[in-house]
Amino acid sequence: MQHQYVDRRTGQVVTERLFGDAVVNAIYSEVREKAPILYRAAIAKRTSKLLAFLNYDFTLGTTLSGNRGFLQDSGIDFNECVDPPASLNTARKLFERKIRYWDCRPMPGFRSAVVSPADSRMLAGSLEKTDKLFLKGKFFDCEELLGKPQWLETFRNGDFAIFRLTPDKYHYNHTPVAGIVEDFYEISGDYHSCNPTAIVQVATPYSKNKRTVTIINTDVPGGTEVGIVAMIEVTALMIGDIVQCYSSTKYDDPQPIARGMFIERGCPKSLYRPGSSTDVLIFESGRIKFDPDIIENMQRTNVQSRFSQGFGRPLVETDVRIRSRIAVAADREIPYGS
Repeated sequence: MQHQYVDRRTGQVVTERLFGDAVVNAIYSEVREKAPILYRAAIAKRTSKLLAFLNYDFTLGTTLSGNRGFLQDSGIDFNECVDPPASLNTARKLFERKIRYWDCRPMPGFRSAVVSPADSRMLAGSLEKTDKLFLKGKFFDCEELLGKPQWLETFRNGDFAIFRLTPDKYHYNHTPVAGIVEDFYEISGDYHSCNPTAIVQVATPYSKNKRTVTIINTDVPGGTEVGIVAMIEVTALMIGDIVQCYSSTKYDDPQPIARGMFIERGCPKSLYRPGSSTDVLIFESGRIKFDPDIIENMQRTNVQSRFSQGFGRPLVETDVRIRSRIAVAADREIPYGS
């Protein structure tokens, strides 16, 4: 089955080209069931790093998996890049590219808007079983995902958003909100693929992957005023590292994230080493409301989404751009599009 999503800018339904789809399907069906030892080896850190080297560190045109053809079809806009295209001569350099986000990724001016942390495909959901967006069991277990019991009560019955990066995407994460870092920690885990088939086949996959958690208090002077926000950066197949490199001015003077620091909204926060990866945002209950087009797109029945097929209900992603509005404070009446 093909996998489709909705392009937010055009409203068009797009069929996604799934990188390594046949291999992922084999690993998460036949291999997982019939050769569990091989399956465990496939999602291990050492295997993930080897695959990343083979796919991303050879000069373009000589890669083992034919990256050159993939990149030519990926639709990357080289006019956005900070560095000249000729210097991006390996897949790694291309996927770790910097863009002129200050020009090509405009951000809403009003303070209470939450913005997308990545160029990605987005789903939204709720941890409250009575909510029409209840999707907790589909993607993660909150306790496992956060890793620290102390934050469970804060996010009880809250809302969340999932941002799935594909290999062609810009791989810097940006800060979705402004506020003070209350906590920051890493959790070890595996390197499952973020291909939709893998997500459907493996229960709560994001809770099982290696991830970095940043807890941000936005109810501070200069903050976004949407409560406590958890930003979870999830590594996946062929992702070796998440490099924390926060900068409030373009990409200048990058700093590691640390407790007590104030972070501005829409700034580069971290870099995924290339591959596929995922961001998860979790919000306190009743503090935000997602933009209506994202919710409406999720419920469309004319889109062939593997998530819809796998979970037995309409569940369609929206392709969103980094720094674009995805939600606002629940107590603010700010029309979408303003």
